[in-house]
Amino acid sequence: MSCPYDHTAASGADVIDLDPFVTDLDGESARLRAAGPLARVVLPGGVPCFAVTHHAEARKLLTDPRLVKDIDVWGAWQRGEIPLDWPLIGLANPGKSMLTVDGEEHRRLRGLVAQALTARRVERLRAGIEALTTEMLDRLAERPADETVDLKAEFAYPLPMNVVCELMGVERADQPRMKELFDKFFSTQTPPEEVPQMMADLGALFSGIVAGKKEAPGDDLTSALIEASEDGDRLTTEEITNTLQLMVAAGHETTISLIVNAVVALSTHPEQRDLVLKGEVPWENVIEETLRWSTPTSHVLIRFAAEDIEVGDRVLPKGEGLIVSFGAIGRDEAQFGPTAGDFDVTRTPNRHISFGHGPHVCPGAALSRLEASVALPALYARFPELRLAVPREELRNKPVVTQNDLFDLPVVLA
Repeated sequence: MSCPYDHTAASGADVIDLDPFVTDLDGESARLRAAGPLARVVLPGGVPCFAVTHHAEARKLLTDPRLVKDIDVWGAWQRGEIPLDWPLIGLANPGKSMLTVDGEEHRRLRGLVAQALTARRVERLRAGIEALTTEMLDRLAERPADETVDLKAEFAYPLPMNVVCELMGVERADQPRMKELFDKFFSTQTPPEEVPQMMADLGALFSGIVAGKKEAPGDDLTSALIEASEDGDRLTTEEITNTLQLMVAAGHETTISLIVNAVVALSTHPEQRDLVLKGEVPWENVIEETLRWSTPTSHVLIRFAAEDIEVGDRVLPKGEGLIVSFGAIGRDEAQFGPTAGDFDVTRTPNRHISFGHGPHVCPGAALSRLEASVALPALYARFPELRLAVPREELRNKPVVTQNDLFDLPVVLA
């Protein structure tokens, strides 16, 4: 894929190229923070934009009505400078849903989704999460104690994938194809010639799921989205399909990374792990500190400035794109003090914004926290001596600019 941008002219001498291979996320996040609250960056594929990298400025921007989700506000999009085969096009332009609209239309869509995604529906999943966790841990316990196990493949991935598919009413038979397509969707290394077909295949997969639920409704979120209404208003088929795709994608990827990153953090900070295993610190603290210190979502694409917006002593120009760099924001010393770079399960208060802030705060945050609050205590109750099978520096990041994600998590259980 070729990109028409002159990076130097578009971004200036202080540009930070985001690494498409994510070889050093911590170092990249530190460079972004050091560049100031509003940094100039180039996304993988050669697309320049801005990044907000400090906590206070991010909170302000995420509630500023001048920063919008409407891609037609993006000057580069208007000028035809964003190729349709850009590997990240699905994240920048995923179709109409509550993720991509603002104001009254966002309130409408979010309200209808909220009718379906109730706290009661999420809490009803607890028993199933507990049973599935036990089943997976039983299988792991049958392995030789000194055998290296990929904890991501055997536990951290299948648990949230099965949970979100149960919530949405997606059949298990669809999961392998879904995984294949989402791996391409999030990756910065998907060949450009494969991007249009991948997007079409994802759309077809989820359109089929919605069509099936219209024919045979069940006790699931997709059926509830179809039935949701307010004063006679209903979600369109397109809105339901895009919402379903959004929630499945976000619902499993974030929780996978949360579980994996918590295990890595505890394994590399044994003194912190001991505090938790002795009962001196609750698991809730582990979850919140992992969300802050090793946030599952490193960057969120993408918002657009409808007007010039002051950010600290800088200006986000009208028509420019902005990403929210949660990996940098989570270790902002102005918010979390001089120990912001330390993993500390005793940290209090811990007012991070790793699930977002403002109108577009993640609707699945409660489910992700619920899954982690079941999975992590159960995992360590069964395998308190769990440890990494390789040094931390040998763990391999996936080439996904939006997710703090690993290819695998090799551990020894005892």
